[in-house]
Amino acid sequence: MTHPSASYSVTLRCEIQNHPGMLGRVMSAIGEEGGDIGAVDMVTVNAKVVVRDIVVDTCGEAHGEAIARRVSLIDGVRVLSWSDRTFRVHEGGKIALAPRVPVKTRDDLSMVYTPGVGRVCQAIAADPSRVYSLTAKGNMVAVVTDGSAVLGLGNIGPEASLPVMEGKCVLFKELAGVDAFPIALATQDVERIVDAVAALATGFGGINLEDIASPRCFAVEPRLQELLDIPVFHDDQHGTAVVIMAGLLNALKLVGKPISEVKVVVAGAGAAGVATVRILRSAGAKQIICCDRQGALYAGRPGMNAFKEEVAAGTNPDRLRGGVAEVLRGADVFVGVSSPDLIGAAEVQTMAKEPIVFALANPVPEVQPEEIEGLAAVIATGRSDYPNQINNALAFPGIFRGALDCRARRINEAMKRAAAEAIAGCIAGEELSAEHVVPGIFSKRVVADVAAAVRQAAQASGVARLE
Repeated sequence: MTHPSASYSVTLRCEIQNHPGMLGRVMSAIGEEGGDIGAVDMVTVNAKVVVRDIVVDTCGEAHGEAIARRVSLIDGVRVLSWSDRTFRVHEGGKIALAPRVPVKTRDDLSMVYTPGVGRVCQAIAADPSRVYSLTAKGNMVAVVTDGSAVLGLGNIGPEASLPVMEGKCVLFKELAGVDAFPIALATQDVERIVDAVAALATGFGGINLEDIASPRCFAVEPRLQELLDIPVFHDDQHGTAVVIMAGLLNALKLVGKPISEVKVVVAGAGAAGVATVRILRSAGAKQIICCDRQGALYAGRPGMNAFKEEVAAGTNPDRLRGGVAEVLRGADVFVGVSSPDLIGAAEVQTMAKEPIVFALANPVPEVQPEEIEGLAAVIATGRSDYPNQINNALAFPGIFRGALDCRARRINEAMKRAAAEAIAGCIAGEELSAEHVVPGIFSKRVVADVAAAVRQAAQASGVARLE
């Protein structure tokens, strides 16, 4: 990591001699060591010493340790402790269940539980559709993983995936008011995943599949959608693709190029890459070249699975061959959903005039933005410390909010395109710039606009139960 980030912030608890200028010496030492100082709080004070908590954003764990050592070398200063703020946030987990109704009296108990609850059970048995209004089902999403493709960490297993799943549930609630619960399955077998999710789906209004490796994810999602009458949405595929599409719509406006005429190179043929190709094609892109580790996909290329063959059949009409660097020549758009440091300034210089570069590998992008400043017309990454963060959180809360509100049976391509257009539309014409092609995650417009667009698309395409 090249920049200090809150994800690596630490709290230094320092005992400092109570003399003028001592705090300034501590601040200077932190700054000289490359730390970014945040809050400074007083813990205790007396005539001799002041104890302060100092929040510092660092570039990584080793950097935090180096800053602590540097401060401890100052005469008159003792570092009493230092703690990783990110780990502190996760201690005890990030989610908890809370009742929506009080249970304070015998009357409350008789209505919430026995004997009154029996009448509600009978009402649902007589009319199963009432489960949506008489239980939490209508506002509850299961966030399901097998732990096989967690962030950029890979196959780290279901237990290690739980912090990510909990974080997803927090975003569902905070951004869209959707209740969500993490389910980490101790299997990576397609049949067992499908059976498990189908069996537990009764209590949920939607299924968000998360961090399931390709090509397994391509098999699990359609199987579950066939079995269930609630939305099943693999966010690593579709959430990523929706936000990429939104950012690209606005970036193309800036450079004045229609999507039907641009050459797009997508680096990465996994979950996000395949879904991105699909949504770009549905939006009218005709010249797309998708690359995996072996180079460009083209019809008839050996060594491809069924999903890559599907991509190859509808892309790369000129059957270009070679790696990313070769096929990038003359391209208008680069979308990277692959691996760090894949390209550099030299490759971007071979692209068409006013190129668009979405380097989305996380935490290290395919090319560092600083390397191509002045070369690319628009640059986006997956990181929060650069402009134009392409983040799934712009999509999935509003998509599920809209789908749940109209009790959609599925999330189809029309709903995904509507979500992308709604995200793009959150930036008014005068606000659009090279550093602002997607809205901020905390923009209050995003969830409401995406949900409304998704509801309308669901109703127009016939998958909504409610008008």
